[in-house]
Amino acid sequence: MSDIRANTISDAAGTGPIDLYKQSAAKAWVNFNGNTNAISDSVNITSLTDNGTGNYTLNLTNSMASANYAVPAGTAYFNGSNGANDSIAQCWQTTTSLFSIACGYVDGSGATKRDQGLLVGVAHGDLA
Repeated sequence: MSDIRANTISDAAGTGPIDLYKQSAAKAWVNFNGNTNAISDSVNITSLTDNGTGNYTLNLTNSMASANYAVPAGTAYFNGSNGANDSIAQCWQTTTSLFSIACGYVDGSGATKRDQGLLVGVAHGDLA
C-alpha cells in the first residue's frame, strides 16, 4: 500500500489551491450571526443579505452549475425555560448564484421566525 503525504496541494501553476470539480466536497459553506448579520467564516460566499426576521440570503462567489444542489442548514438556540433546543433552520431557495436560509423556533402554536446568533449552511453540488 502507498501513502501520499503533502503539506500543500496546489494547482498546476503552483500559484494557489486546487479547484474541486465533480467531487463530493462542499462547494460553499458559511457560519454567520443572524443577530448582527456578520459572516464569521465562509468559503465561496461573497455576501449576506438580511431579508427580515429569520430570513437570510447568501450570495455565492462562484456560481453553481444548476439550481438543483443541496443546502443543509442548521442553528442552535438554548431555551432556558425547558432546557430544550427548539430551533429550526432550513434552506428555502436555491439559484445558481445564491441560497436562502430561514430560521426560527417551533412551539405548541406552530413555527415562528426568529433571528439566531449562530447559523450555518453548506452547498453540495457542482460548480458552473
